[in-house]
Amino acid sequence: MITVRPSSERGRSSTGWLHSAHSFSFGAYFDLRHQGHGNLLVLNDDTMAPGKGFGTHGHRDMEIVSYVLDGALAHQDNLPTHQRQPVGPAGAEPDGDKRDAPATGILRPGDVQRMSAGWGVQHSEFNALPDQDTHFLQIWIKPLFTGIRPSYEQKHFSAADRRGRLVRIASRKGLEGSVSMNADANVWAGLFDGTEEAATHTLHPERLAYVHLARGTLKVNGVPLAGGDGALLEAESALTLHDGDQAEVLVFDLSPK
Repeated sequence: MITVRPSSERGRSSTGWLHSAHSFSFGAYFDLRHQGHGNLLVLNDDTMAPGKGFGTHGHRDMEIVSYVLDGALAHQDNLPTHQRQPVGPAGAEPDGDKRDAPATGILRPGDVQRMSAGWGVQHSEFNALPDQDTHFLQIWIKPLFTGIRPSYEQKHFSAADRRGRLVRIASRKGLEGSVSMNADANVWAGLFDGTEEAATHTLHPERLAYVHLARGTLKVNGVPLAGGDGALLEAESALTLHDGDQAEVLVFDLSPK
């Protein structure tokens, strides 16, 4: 069964410098029908004004994944370097001589950041560009274990690698070079633009899946999606992505709990 979550029906919020669309209930937006999908709890589509951002704030016991579509997102946290894994080529390495100093990374298109909040972490995020919006997805997934040591990881996945196929970008054990999560979930990303053949993906019918089309148009098992739409899949054994037009898509394999 496939249920479409239209972009136009998502929750909306704006602070003046941050415009957000919420696929699931978040903050002041509450919808009893949309309280996540399995262990995927939050999927926010955020556009941040130049030079603006979130001041230092705390999280705990949540797996938080950031995926940048356009612009540059700066991240700073209070984790010592031994709790941070190396960042990708587009990011910035923390200063190894200052193990307790705040560490900063820059996320650009193709970069994926995973932060395991664990027993608690303080961090801030802001648009690193002075003259351009930054557009990114903020994703929260329920952790397998609570009270773990907080950690951070960032990797780059090139457009060439994602072109015409799904690339695993996050998983519990860091499979296939993905970032590793403390969560029973997998996330893939792909770019599809008409000339590519259909991409097929096997699903476990006892698990849940979610497709989020970040932009463009695409068909999922024959069902058309437009930018910002989501598709909730239950009891499906296969996923076929086809007829893409400038499409950038994320696919989630999720625990029902």
